[in-house]
Amino acid sequence: MTGVTDDPRLVERLHRVALCQLTEPGDVRVANLISELGPGGLYRELVTPSVLATDSRTRSSRADAGARLADLDPQAILDAGARRGLRFVIPGDEEWPTPVDDLCFAPYLQERGGVPLGLWVRGALRLNELGTTVAVVGTRDSTAYGAELAAEIAASCGRAGVTVISGAANGIDSFAHRGAMAVDAPTVAVLACGADRAYPQENRALIDEMTRDGAVVSEVGPDLPAMRMRFLARNRIIAALSLGTVVVEAAVRSGALNTSNWAERLNRHVMGVPGPVSSEVSRGVHELLRRGGTVVTSGADVLELLGVSGSHLLDDPRTPQRRRDRLTARERQILDAVPVGQAAITTSIARTAGVDALTVSAALNRFVQRGLVERVPAGWQLTSAAVRG
Repeated sequence: MTGVTDDPRLVERLHRVALCQLTEPGDVRVANLISELGPGGLYRELVTPSVLATDSRTRSSRADAGARLADLDPQAILDAGARRGLRFVIPGDEEWPTPVDDLCFAPYLQERGGVPLGLWVRGALRLNELGTTVAVVGTRDSTAYGAELAAEIAASCGRAGVTVISGAANGIDSFAHRGAMAVDAPTVAVLACGADRAYPQENRALIDEMTRDGAVVSEVGPDLPAMRMRFLARNRIIAALSLGTVVVEAAVRSGALNTSNWAERLNRHVMGVPGPVSSEVSRGVHELLRRGGTVVTSGADVLELLGVSGSHLLDDPRTPQRRRDRLTARERQILDAVPVGQAAITTSIARTAGVDALTVSAALNRFVQRGLVERVPAGWQLTSAAVRG
């Protein structure tokens, strides 16, 4: 590492930049060594291997890593990132999103895991100011049904001040970002490539636009391309940044389900939008729900689940109140005894209802006032309003 500085925070930042360039995101071995040695300790161990390297293979591997580190200029990488509008945020910075620290407690998934060494960020929104957050993720092969729901959920959450997080991929991710932006709400994209790049390339305009009010985040350094393992690693960042994850459409094998698995391990809310039972792109969501995920069908459902106690509460769905709904059980019993096709006298209605005639007579007079029955020469009969309900 070229250059000398007495600023311990800058030294740590440079160590983390260098280690980020050397290793892949979510490398379990690196996460364990960082936990044991710290970034500075690991950097020094790799540059100058100590007795910790006991066998020849380990010594050779660390010697190779040390040589690669010696060729890196992390300050130049930081400067190059800054010229591209990137800032490198590390644990202990004011901007560091502390929910990500929960990753140190989450069981590793598919050999990817751990707290990131740092996060490259581009955009106006600072990561410590995200507020309440929700991830909306799903398949790239979305249907019109899924696209509409992803956009509606994101828009509803955005209007309520909830920051929507996704991966900027085609399909559900893009519709989620656009739904939030449609209501002028900030949204955050977590990428599997450098935060100065776009993947897929056709979403470049979308990704650039979201930096105006939101942010683009990546664990990998400037100008680095997307790779398969980087998608799996970035999913844990999406889950960790979010209070809950909504999967709109996902096949049985889906990166969106990988994100929901991380959310479950992080004790976040896991939600799924059910689709047609015959839909292949909803099979993964249905499995998620079968395992205990929460069914949501709208942004209102998501807000109720994410909201603090007493906020965004939903009324139970009800049909419009009918005239009969305001009756007591005894009154409904009497009204049901009034014939539909012909009139009946009071004693006949009382006999059918199994209620004394005096009670029936009083009830029938109240029904007249409520427009439920009418008096005709032959007795009592239901009005058309009562027949309709």
